[in-house]
Amino acid sequence: MSDSTSNKPLILISNDDGITAPGIQALISVMKELGEVIVVAPDKPQSAMGHAITINQTIRLTEVHMYEGVRAFQCSGTPVDCVKLAIDKVLDGRKPNLMVSGINHGSNASINVIYSGTMSAAVEAAIDGMPAIGFSLCDYRWEADFESIKPYIKQIAHETLKRGLPYGTLLNVNIPVPKEGNKIKGIKVCRQAQAKWKEDFDARQDPFGRTYYWMTGQFVNMDKGEDTDQWALNNDYVSVVPTMFDLTDHQRISLINQWNLQTHE
Repeated sequence: MSDSTSNKPLILISNDDGITAPGIQALISVMKELGEVIVVAPDKPQSAMGHAITINQTIRLTEVHMYEGVRAFQCSGTPVDCVKLAIDKVLDGRKPNLMVSGINHGSNASINVIYSGTMSAAVEAAIDGMPAIGFSLCDYRWEADFESIKPYIKQIAHETLKRGLPYGTLLNVNIPVPKEGNKIKGIKVCRQAQAKWKEDFDARQDPFGRTYYWMTGQFVNMDKGEDTDQWALNNDYVSVVPTMFDLTDHQRISLINQWNLQTHE
């Protein structure tokens, strides 16, 4: 490794759409401007895997040569597997200055953060103490325009490298697709909107007459606040939500302590 490389920030990249996805290609091109890049990403789409890990199957990790000037590995496991393997087998004890995940094809705002493989890869990195960011573009199309959003990706990543993040905190960044004729207005730091998916499992039959189910659903936003990620996206702002993997409701500990939870013999 050359001295010039060693002086650059080390940036780990993963995603959940797979190592060949246009979103990760765009993210790699931006991060190469900021530091030395190592990629460990799934060998196939792993969307909505959440924080799943592989425990009952083999995992394969293969170095690939598809991005100039970048060490890249494809992994047969989940996004979280990718980060764990990067830490244990690829990084050789080096600690990345930043971990970025994405750019996801589709929103990971609001409750989607729970289901997202993109965000879970970033969460796993944050658990290991890396400053981490999950990036998502609110466009599910494979041919989505990632070129125009690169300046926002670069600005947020640069500031994170410069300022760092406290342990336990990572960033969930979602980027809107403005309506025709509009432009992105800027960046807003937000809270996560209170919303949910209302699922509908459509019953169908296979050629053998056996019933199977196909999940559909509607996103329901119950939050009318103007300080949320959903409000920001609906109004053409990039949303940045500081996110924590500690799920403790600290404010409610004193309340639950008032319950009669003592056991009696």
